Amino acid sequence: MNDNNIIEILLVEDSLEDLELTLRALRNSNLGNHIQIARDGAEALDFIFCEGPHAGRRIEDIPKLILLDLKLPKVDGLEVLERIKGDPRTRQIPVVMLTSSKEQTDVVKSYQLGVNSYIVKPVNFEGFTAAVQELGMYWLLINQPPKMEK
Repeated sequence: MNDNNIIEILLVEDSLEDLELTLRALRNSNLGNHIQIARDGAEALDFIFCEGPHAGRRIEDIPKLILLDLKLPKVDGLEVLERIKGDPRTRQIPVVMLTSSKEQTDVVKSYQLGVNSYIVKPVNFEGFTAAVQELGMYWLLINQPPKMEK
């Protein structure tokens, strides 16, 4: 990602309905310029760490934001989060847990592993859309991340 104006979001979501709602909300806020989708935790890790089908990517071309579901096939969201935050090359990427889990153990564990924000998906369409738009605006346009060393 050589052009700093490109907004790159890694959206890790296994629910087709939630995926479509999230994409619609981001695009309606003009935040959908470049979104990479991963349908399970293993696919997300391949993308982030430039492995498997993403071996041609440069790890320096990290996403500006990761929207991560908690309950995922193959590798769950907590393990994905732990790998991201445990690696010096990726630990500064903002990760927002966007999940339906209100379990306090999930919230606590996510913050212990370094999540930047934990958002419970609102049940209704309007609430879900507003939440995604607000989090996208904050993390992509308002938040000032540190410069990544190359």
